[in-house]
Amino acid sequence: MNNPTTDPANGYETHAAEFRHWREQSNIGVETVLQWAQGLPPGAAVLDLGCGSGLPLGKVLAERGFSLYGIDASPTLAVAYQQLLPQAQVVCEKLEDSDFFQRQYAGVLCVGVLFLLPEAAQRQLFAKVAAALLPGGLWLFSAPAQACRWVDVLTGLESVSLGAAAYQQLLEQAGLQLQAQYQDEGGNFYFAARKPV
Repeated sequence: MNNPTTDPANGYETHAAEFRHWREQSNIGVETVLQWAQGLPPGAAVLDLGCGSGLPLGKVLAERGFSLYGIDASPTLAVAYQQLLPQAQVVCEKLEDSDFFQRQYAGVLCVGVLFLLPEAAQRQLFAKVAAALLPGGLWLFSAPAQACRWVDVLTGLESVSLGAAAYQQLLEQAGLQLQAQYQDEGGNFYFAARKPV
């Protein structure tokens, strides 16, 4: 097993090349994200948490005119995102430490990353995202619906889902409303939430 203290990105810096190889040739999740994005105003600012290299999700959002702000704890992936999407703002830092560019967004995307964080950091993220959303803003995040722990195939590190009931409670505590739940073609589960106007 890798030591998470030596990799700022929960193993994804150490395995950045392998992650890019597999993720960039897959369109899993694209249709789900585009369906969610239909609820955003044209040209809206979207915060992409755990943005990776930008393929495929960042690219399809950029192609539809959204203004992207990416955050990833992997230096390798953050550089790749900036190269792919030169108009985007990108910063390399842990989500737990980020100030989210000190602005608010119409949308926040958090795919494939929430469950990589420790439980306490996951809980804290809900309040941070709520504060970063504009009134009426939308948040889409992915995590298994069931409460579970598993070993990440890529990194060998533990991932944890708090489960749908806990995530719904955290959304309510953060003042956000669960609007929909999706499952993509890869079997990944998503929660779509909204900040009341």
